[in-house]
Amino acid sequence: MGLTMDPYGAVFELRDANLPDEINYLRWSVFDTATTYLDPSKKEFMINYRDQNLDGLLQKLKANGAVQLDSIESYDYGRFVHLLDPFGNKIELWEPVDEALTELGGETNK
Repeated sequence: MGLTMDPYGAVFELRDANLPDEINYLRWSVFDTATTYLDPSKKEFMINYRDQNLDGLLQKLKANGAVQLDSIESYDYGRFVHLLDPFGNKIELWEPVDEALTELGGETNK
């Protein structure tokens, strides 16, 4: 597909129309067919959402039938938690720290 890849997939740089000087990132990753990372979902994919209020969104999703699969984990580049929605889709919520990703550098897809 002509994407610039690193060991974890392809990184895409994007801009917020309201904050055009701020750099934000998205990642697209492909997993080996034998991975257990997508468990307990039976699907062959996982949906990842960027969010600015992980705790608030997590509570709303749980109130609407999502099941929290793990505890929130924090890293220099953001906070993460995994859910299973009522349809069996695994969801990863990511509250990013885009400045930390900018400092890490690396090639992106624009």
